[in-house]
Amino acid sequence: MTSETGFTSRFISASDGLKLHVRDYGPPAATTLPVICLPGFARTAADFHELALALAEDEARPRRVLALDYRGRGLSEYDKNWKNYDIRIELDDLVQVLIAGGIEQAVFVGTSRGGLLTMALAAARPATIRGVIFNDVGPVIDARGLLRIRGYVGKLPAPRSFQEGAEILKRLSDQQFPLLREEEWEMMARRTWTDRDGTLKPDYDVRLMKVLEELDLEAPLPVLWAYFDALKTVPMLAIRGANSDLLAEKTLEDMAERHPDCEIYTAPGQGHAPLLGSKDMIRRIAKLVTRAERRTG
Repeated sequence: MTSETGFTSRFISASDGLKLHVRDYGPPAATTLPVICLPGFARTAADFHELALALAEDEARPRRVLALDYRGRGLSEYDKNWKNYDIRIELDDLVQVLIAGGIEQAVFVGTSRGGLLTMALAAARPATIRGVIFNDVGPVIDARGLLRIRGYVGKLPAPRSFQEGAEILKRLSDQQFPLLREEEWEMMARRTWTDRDGTLKPDYDVRLMKVLEELDLEAPLPVLWAYFDALKTVPMLAIRGANSDLLAEKTLEDMAERHPDCEIYTAPGQGHAPLLGSKDMIRRIAKLVTRAERRTG
């Protein structure tokens, strides 16, 4: 671990040999319940940095936090076959990471696609999950949000600097995030592009756009209530951005009604997906983690 970053970079082999990158925060031998952070579709482990540090360095109960770069994102290897950017393969990747990390049970924080992965894990290995934080995702997905994401993944102009990147993101998303300050837009830019040989490139395989292009958004999207119901025995926090176009307010309310222990929170001034690094967000998530830990597994 380096004092500058607060985490160790680990590389783990997927079943097909592809190298997956994981940020490993906190004491590896901690007896507290670990937390697994799963990012959005074209996002990386970096999105969870402030949250992971806060949970890992909690004075009373420090804990281990793993944040995953899916294949083709961040420092994970890119797949030669873009069709492998598939949730079933990413589920197997997640299972390999849990095995390699010695994680038998954990609380899962899933942003967008990370929440879908958590639901898939609930169907495949329910005993692994002790608590869930869904960040702007649920069993019903609004096609408007997917349309918008499809409009920019792999298609953003190349910025000459992170400041220019921040301006590009602001033009694209300021209706969703009207309250973000300049430094937050720049942080988002630094987590969207990466410096490769002096030029800024997206921090993901741009062929991810092919996965989105294959989606038929005219047809009804699959509804995942059966997967969601597999999580009824664990405490849950469901977060929605007030300006989200991916998770409808009604779906959030239905989640709370259907689940015996689901707290819901709407993040003001945030769209898809809310940032999790504020003191308030960290406090809410830490409270859910503590609640999951107190409940007998």
